Amino acid sequence: MKLSIPIKYGLFISAGLIAYFLILSLFGAHTNPFFSLFNPVIVGLGMFAAIMAFKKHKGGKFKYQKGFMTGLVRSFISTIVFTAFFAFYATELEPDFLDRLLEMWDSDWYINIGMVIFTVALMGFATTVVLTLAFMQIFKDSWNTKEGREHAY
Repeated sequence: MKLSIPIKYGLFISAGLIAYFLILSLFGAHTNPFFSLFNPVIVGLGMFAAIMAFKKHKGGKFKYQKGFMTGLVRSFISTIVFTAFFAFYATELEPDFLDRLLEMWDSDWYINIGMVIFTVALMGFATTVVLTLAFMQIFKDSWNTKEGREHAY
């Protein structure tokens, strides 16, 4: 697999996620978890573009496994970069971010910054797997051909 495609798109996606987060912070909306529902859209657009670029690069030799790995590698890179940015932002740039994030929930639980960072990473990895599986259904070759039916039985 040519790693430059997933790395390039992974960095583009993480830049998009960071920009979106910073734009939300300008309006004070970055502490509202509702706005994180747009993150999979950003990730999905980047993943779709990355897999499409990889398929175009491979031409007729596109294999499901390689496309799947492209989606996973790209998403893992973007998740790690965004999670590192989030950790830096929440601990260094806005130290009261965690308190502002959690003030909407009335809870007696102790939640530290490590748990929130872990949750951000876990959500990114879960989104990665789900979107990669979904997009590969679009990009895979159909087995509804004469040649494909030979492999089905």
